[in-house]
Amino acid sequence: MPTILHEFDWPDRVVVGTVGLPGERTFYLQVRTGTRTVSIALEKQQSALLADSIDEILDQLMSTEGNPFSVPTSTPVELVDNEPLEQPVEEDFRTGTMTLGWDPSTVQIVIEAFPIAVIDEDDITGDPLAIADAATADPEQMLLLRMPVGTARAFAKRTHEVVGAGRPLCPLCGNPIDADGHDCTGPDEP
Repeated sequence: MPTILHEFDWPDRVVVGTVGLPGERTFYLQVRTGTRTVSIALEKQQSALLADSIDEILDQLMSTEGNPFSVPTSTPVELVDNEPLEQPVEEDFRTGTMTLGWDPSTVQIVIEAFPIAVIDEDDITGDPLAIADAATADPEQMLLLRMPVGTARAFAKRTHEVVGAGRPLCPLCGNPIDADGHDCTGPDEP
């Protein structure tokens, strides 16, 4: 069966947002062009790592002599997006493997996202590269997203804010505090 490719070259909107209450949130990377919207579920850690990695790439590009790609140091004000996810949020797939890259020919950050793969243990040898190859070989669906540097900077900033907007952390033990509190072990407790 051929892979369903969700491809966005110059999206109108690309954001990470959540559905649910803190502690029970589901994270989504949502992309829209015109009336076409794709929403893929991510883990909180995937969202944070994606934003960190995008910022790292942009910072490296910005440090190139003369900043030839016009990478902004911060989010351009016209690209700030604090709106909620497009409704209804319909999950196209849950993300397993992601790749992140840079396309100098279009001056865009490139994200590829693949669904969580069910891997037949007989098809792999235990080698991490073989596992990664099996996870991306002939996926049912795939997201291919290209976004310009300003949009990427705005995306990373918003993603950091969304990730940080979860449950507050206990100042004593560092664990998340639920709406009904938590059993604090304190810094000296096991």
